[in-house]
Amino acid sequence: MIIRQATYRGGLWVTGGLMLLLSVASGALGQDPVAAPEAPGTKVPTLAPVAMPEEAAIQEAIERGVQFLLADQNPDGSWGTPERTKGLNVYAPVPGAHHAFRTAVTAMCISALIEVRSDRAEVPAAIDRGEQWLFANLPVLRRADEVAIYNVWGHGYAIHALVQMFRRHAGQPEKQQQILELLRTQYDYLERYESVDGGWGYYDFRVGSQKPATDSTSFLSATVLVAFHEAQQIGAPPPEKLTQRALASLYRQQKPDFSYLYGEYMKYQPMQLINRPAGSLGRSQACNLALRIWGDQRITDEVLKTWLHRLFARNGWLSIGRKRPIPHESWFQVAGYFYYYGHYYAALCIEQLPADEQGEFQAHLATVLLSLQEKDGSWWDYPLYNYHQQYGTAFALMSLRRCQAK
Repeated sequence: MIIRQATYRGGLWVTGGLMLLLSVASGALGQDPVAAPEAPGTKVPTLAPVAMPEEAAIQEAIERGVQFLLADQNPDGSWGTPERTKGLNVYAPVPGAHHAFRTAVTAMCISALIEVRSDRAEVPAAIDRGEQWLFANLPVLRRADEVAIYNVWGHGYAIHALVQMFRRHAGQPEKQQQILELLRTQYDYLERYESVDGGWGYYDFRVGSQKPATDSTSFLSATVLVAFHEAQQIGAPPPEKLTQRALASLYRQQKPDFSYLYGEYMKYQPMQLINRPAGSLGRSQACNLALRIWGDQRITDEVLKTWLHRLFARNGWLSIGRKRPIPHESWFQVAGYFYYYGHYYAALCIEQLPADEQGEFQAHLATVLLSLQEKDGSWWDYPLYNYHQQYGTAFALMSLRRCQAK
């Protein structure tokens, strides 16, 4: 049977009104190398030494990635389209879901082009066009339907882009004020689309109510919290109660070894494969980072290093999930779209460490990313209509920038 529209939640494939139970024996998926919760600093995989790639090689990869984004930008200034479908597509009701996807990847591409500071003459104009599109389209971003709340991704990554835009327009108070006003509207939308229990999810399968009845997902809440903290640094603090409710949702999903449930709805299935340390490998960096930057002193350097060691020591099998067309079909129910996401937030975790402890992890990160760049200069990990090369490239560029000499 060919499934035309599908999405995954809590072990179920959802396609139209039909739900197919995904039943996979643990033997087919493999056994978790860590069967019991670990304390940070124990049973940490050993990393083989890796030489730091030459600065010239990193810069060349960045320039190729920048060139891909420049060539791929739409005439209206955005990035991404709803084209390039496949036999099984992520549930994406038109047009709202694609507006959300396009907004999120456009924001990410703007951020990447600003952050890498390429010398290419075409870059400033490309950023300007992207900013104009974001100013015109971000105010009208809404949920796609009663189920799909993908717009939360757009609001979260738009905040990150707006912070970069604010800094880019230093010395232009009128422009900066416009950016701040648009940024604050994102807080309003995120409060509107917040889960009833705090934090954010991207589906509401329960009720489809105006205030989403969905449980939050750990990684989406972490993504928004990291963006909130960035905005606070430019004098635009998010609403305190909204932030605290999101942090509380993240704590409810935290396990003793500093791994995290996929979503709060899985609290009664903490040892399901996707909730094990191996299944959490692509999202633990974002979750631990979010709690640390918002003041959790339990997220020590050792916790961050433990999860960085795991990410790079087990990178080979994590990469098995890359480019698989069905979400969560890989080992420990890992979905391909966590690959570059996980590496980007790993890069942000590396920045939290003392300067003399960053080099080992930067070398591994740069080595991984350089080896996976496509012939056209892009990076991608999951076929998502025509948005995957854009978000993958943006994540990789922002990660590589953090591997360069300061």
